[in-house]
Formats: sequence, structure tokens, C-alpha cells
Amino acid sequence: MKKGKTELEKMQDKVEKMVVRVNEKITILGEHLGILNTTLTNIQEEFDKVQNIPNEEKIRYEELKQIRLNWKKQVDEITKKYEKIKNGGATVAGGIAGVGVGAGVAVAALGPGVAMGIATVFGVASTGTAVSALSGAALAWLGGGALASRWRWNGCRGSISCFGPIGLAIAGVGVTAGGLLFWKNKNDQKCLENLFIRISNRDLKSFELAINELNDRIKQIDNGNIELKFAIRVIPNLGLDYNKMTEEEQQELKKYIHLMVLCTQLLVDPIKELQPKYTEKDFDKYIKHTPKKYKEWHISSQNINISSFESYGRKIFEEYKKLNVTLANLLYKININETEKKLLWKSFRNNEKFLESMSITKKNFNIDIFDTVLEALNFKYRNTR
Repeated sequence: MKKGKTELEKMQDKVEKMVVRVNEKITILGEHLGILNTTLTNIQEEFDKVQNIPNEEKIRYEELKQIRLNWKKQVDEITKKYEKIKNGGATVAGGIAGVGVGAGVAVAALGPGVAMGIATVFGVASTGTAVSALSGAALAWLGGGALASRWRWNGCRGSISCFGPIGLAIAGVGVTAGGLLFWKNKNDQKCLENLFIRISNRDLKSFELAINELNDRIKQIDNGNIELKFAIRVIPNLGLDYNKMTEEEQQELKKYIHLMVLCTQLLVDPIKELQPKYTEKDFDKYIKHTPKKYKEWHISSQNINISSFESYGRKIFEEYKKLNVTLANLLYKININETEKKLLWKSFRNNEKFLESMSITKKNFNIDIFDTVLEALNFKYRNTR
């Protein structure tokens, strides 16, 4: 008789279905973004025909043009990276070649809409961030979300927060698929399963909020597109010389520049619910608050003397920061007891792929790391308003 699914496996199915929904919604978002970008380009052409626009206003909409060009550049780069991943010629987050391909799952085509959706979800274009910054998020989405119908733990190098467009969301489920919960002691296994069920429930709620946010963004884009198209018809009737316009016509032209600002932000503003809940900036703030304690912890954990710390400490810090941020995302808003903490530590400590992805040895993966993570999370909770 076939054994029924465990509660954790049922939860995994729910998470995987939700991931598919999120990915589908990102694709729809991208399609609407493509239309919006075309309309913004068209209204820019109408503004370019008007002479003697005040420098302040002209600089303003020229900046918007550059933001759109940066966004489109990111879209093109994402498409190129996807092709490399699909063909096995690139790595996801610096790790194994093509997560989806390496797992033997079907490769889906990446249309322009998907690339546009990804670029906006992570909101990189407005700052001109290089596409390399996407390696831990968008590219893993390509390797797992766009390419795979099911999520697996594949020893992805870099932060576990690279798992899909939802940041850390299914890390808990993903690692269980790789045998992280293989325990002879049934009580221990059940304890960890319950922990990952709580994590998955948290993530499901985040996914639901993300879908709502994506739906709202699509509505905003559609409304903005309608207003822009109306403006495109009106602008030529205002005249081709700003100095010859009436004050009322000048104000109307400025109103349309403001409309362009709002619609351009719809291209580049990230989807908040799909961002990691805990970032390196958060951890830097915590370290700044407790520099002495953290320094002493590093020295003792690495068995190095104080004189060696300054030259060696920066490298250690960056490696442990990645680890701390990863675990902080996993445990964000999750209360764990001492038993769960120890079991979780043992699980990760015995997972070679995880240790390799975090650039840490089994010897140096001390349980104190979880104490630091929990303290860092509490610091954020206290200072978040």
C-alpha cells in the first residue's frame, strides 16, 4: 500500500503551487510593463518636439529617459544570462551550471515579458545596478522558477536567499528535499518537520501578499498607460514652443511630466513582498551596534590571535555575513526553542552542500552562529518601525 504524504510534503506541494502562481503573475506583469515602456517612449518623443522647455523640467524628463534605458538594459542582460544558463554555459549565483537544467527539469522559453517582469520585481534599474547584482535573486529565478516546475536543493552557491523570486521563501522546503531532515530519531525528525511547516506557512502568507501586490501593480500600470496615451494626444495641441503657451498650457505640460515620473517608477520600483526580509544592510547595522562582541566571537571561532584579526578579519566577516543573512531570512519571524535550534544546527552542519555554498567548514559552523542570528533578528525587530 502506498504511503500517504506527510504534513510537510503536503505543505511543500502548496508552496510549489504558490511559486508557480507567483511566476505566472510575474510573467503577466512583464507583458504589461512592455506596453507601458512603449507608451513612455512615445510620450518622450512628443516632449522632444517641444522647444524652450525650462531646463529644470527638461533635465527631469531626460533623467526619466535614462532610467528607462537602464531598465531596458537590465532586461536585455537578464535575457542573455538566461540563454547562458539554459545552454549550461553559466552558473546560478556562482554555483552549479543551470539549476533547472542540472536537476533534469524541462527548460521553458524566456520571452521578453518574463525578463521585464524579473527586472522590475528586483528593482535594479533605477540605481543602474549591474546585472551581476541579480545573481543571487533573478538569475536563480531563471534557474529555478522559470526553468523548473518543482524546486529542489541543488547546492546553489551563494545565499539561500537566491531561491526564486520570493527571496528565501522556500528554502525550508528546498533543503528538506535534499535529505536535510534525514534523522533516525523520529522525534527529532518530527520536531524539524514542524519547524519547516511553520516556515512554509509564513512563506505562503508572503506569497499571497506578493500576488496582491503584483495585481495592484498591474492595475496601476494599466491606469497609467491610459493616462499617458491621453497625454500623447493632448501634448501636440499645446504647441511646439513652451514660451508661446499660456500659463494654463504650461501647467498642463508639467502635469504630464509628473505623470511620466509616476509611471517610470512603476517600471523600476521593486515588489516589496518578493524581497529578502533580512538584508546585508540589516546585518551591518547590527554589527555596528555590537562591534566588540562580534570581533571577539570571530577571533574565538576561527582560533586566530588578535594581531591577525585586522588583516584576516574582513574576509571572515564577509563570509559570515552571508551565512548570517541567509539563516536570518530562514528564521525571520519564526520563534524557535533550544531543541529546534540544536537540531537545525546539526542538520546544516551535516549538509556538505550547504556548508560549501556558505564557504564555511563543518568545524567552524558552531551553534553560536544561531545565537548571533537570533540576536541580530531581535535587533531588527526592536528597531523596525
